[in-house]
Amino acid sequence: MAALDDRLDLTIQQVGTTILGKEHAIRLAVACLLARGHLLIEDLPGMGKTTLAHALARCLGLHYQRIQFTSDLLPADILGAAVYERQRETFVFHPGPIFAQLILADEINRATPKTQSALLEAMEEGQVTIEGESRELPKPFFVIATQNPAYQIGTFPLPESQLDRFLMRIELGYPDAQAERMLLEGEDRREVLARLPVSMTPGQLQEAQAQVAGVHAAAPLLDYVQALLAFSRQSSRFRGGLSPRAGLGLLRAARAWALLHQRTHVLPEDVQAVLPVVVGHRLHPSDDNLEQSSAALVGQLLDAVALPA
Repeated sequence: MAALDDRLDLTIQQVGTTILGKEHAIRLAVACLLARGHLLIEDLPGMGKTTLAHALARCLGLHYQRIQFTSDLLPADILGAAVYERQRETFVFHPGPIFAQLILADEINRATPKTQSALLEAMEEGQVTIEGESRELPKPFFVIATQNPAYQIGTFPLPESQLDRFLMRIELGYPDAQAERMLLEGEDRREVLARLPVSMTPGQLQEAQAQVAGVHAAAPLLDYVQALLAFSRQSSRFRGGLSPRAGLGLLRAARAWALLHQRTHVLPEDVQAVLPVVVGHRLHPSDDNLEQSSAALVGQLLDAVALPA
């Protein structure tokens, strides 16, 4: 357990040498992968979204593929296709970039909803079905998608079914003054990225994921999670409540957050720490509260539900 904790801490530190001043966001990203979830990073261009995904892949020793989403990208460009080979007189399947352990879906909301939907089965079931045949994807398998703000030109909003496949949505934001000065005075981030060593193997990552499932959640903690879900469904402040999938994801993320802090049980503070990034993209304001941001909605949810005694 101690050796695994050390490797997780080392991973966070090494990624932090590339993404300066963003330890909390890095911890959330690592917790998302530990919880076997997919990650959506939404922010302005140039904030380090792509660099974060690439740094995680390098430090975790994962086979990495980057897919640039554009308006003319087709599902076959992601999944692959069967091509007729004259010499063999048969169709041969040529796998697409989806057959990797970590996929960076860069600027995912610049592709059409039809192309975005090519990821749904892969993200939910770890497989893709092409021409009637199901094909397993490598394990572990993660999608890290980057997204530009919806108000930017040339973007398509992600369907709710697609959004719900992402365990977390995080933002990086502008660096603080000290971190930005280090960026300006330091070397090119691409050179730093190229030197990142592997801190965990894929097998060790899967071992850590198995330990997440063993982090204990007591009955009062489960009552607290259920109360959060129930309030979201019953309150007139929200347009539709949180789904059972959201509840399961919240508990997995809280367990992963507890493991990152070297605890064997989940505290209410763990649930509160991950709640904004797990449910922020799943909660929608009612017609009477259309102006409220997701952060405000999450704040209302936290304020309305009492902590377990």
